[in-house]
Amino acid sequence: MPTNKGSWKIFRLAGIDVYVHWSWFLAFWYFTSRPHQYTNYGWNALEILSLFLIVLTHEFGHQLACRQVGGKTHDIVLWPLGGVAYVTPPQRPGAQLWSIAAGPLVNVLLIPVLSLFFWAGVHFQWQESYPNLEELIRQVWTVNIVLLVFNLLPVYPLDGGQILRSLLWFVFGRANSLLAASVIGFLGVAGLIGLAIYQGSLWLGILSVFILMNCWAGLKQAGALARLAKLPRRAGFACPSCKTAPPLGNLWRCGHCGQPSDTFLEATACPQCGTPFVAAQCLDCGESHPLSAWRFPED
Repeated sequence: MPTNKGSWKIFRLAGIDVYVHWSWFLAFWYFTSRPHQYTNYGWNALEILSLFLIVLTHEFGHQLACRQVGGKTHDIVLWPLGGVAYVTPPQRPGAQLWSIAAGPLVNVLLIPVLSLFFWAGVHFQWQESYPNLEELIRQVWTVNIVLLVFNLLPVYPLDGGQILRSLLWFVFGRANSLLAASVIGFLGVAGLIGLAIYQGSLWLGILSVFILMNCWAGLKQAGALARLAKLPRRAGFACPSCKTAPPLGNLWRCGHCGQPSDTFLEATACPQCGTPFVAAQCLDCGESHPLSAWRFPED
């Protein structure tokens, strides 16, 4: 679920709030204070800000693509390991694929733009007249390529791993595709941890642990989706969004008392505390609709 806990809102664009996590400032101080190839630390700070501008445009790519396929967009949170675009695309493989692929596509589109500046620096010999500017362009060009390549690694939950999951979804279904992507992610993260140890990179090690935690979460979610798919379904109702009938069982918790019940069996109110049921969330696609809107797919 979207969370901006521990973050500060810095601006809002196209209806999307952008937050920066407190740890970002710590990382900014750390990287700008390290030895660098510029004549002063201001250029080093500008390089870090350029890096996160690339990350921000990448995340907006996810957000706008999700809107295009009819999904919901939430916040963008910037933190030391990059950025997180909280999006809720429709539970269809094509919609998921476009929502994820649009992020790396932004980096692809940036390549010719940054390459033009890179070429200008070489052609006009900025290394002699404007060495700081030439070094900044070189570093930003390199970082964009590195981010693109790293993000496309087929390691869940990186974009490459999620793209792989979306492609597998077409063939193997939602639960099995997530299971396969998570397992492949474990293999990939093992390689990243080995690389972090070999290079003595604390930063890569932290990133690897983060990826490992998300692979584990993906594996558990795949198991939950597989169990959900096996449940019998209730006739007479269907989600307005995905047209899927709700499963049988006490799977919905009352918003007042927290007790589980079968919303569609009780139909009107919580059997424990009597709180009226106004809406029900689809356990398959995650969308919430008024109970009156649930109907047969063919209606």
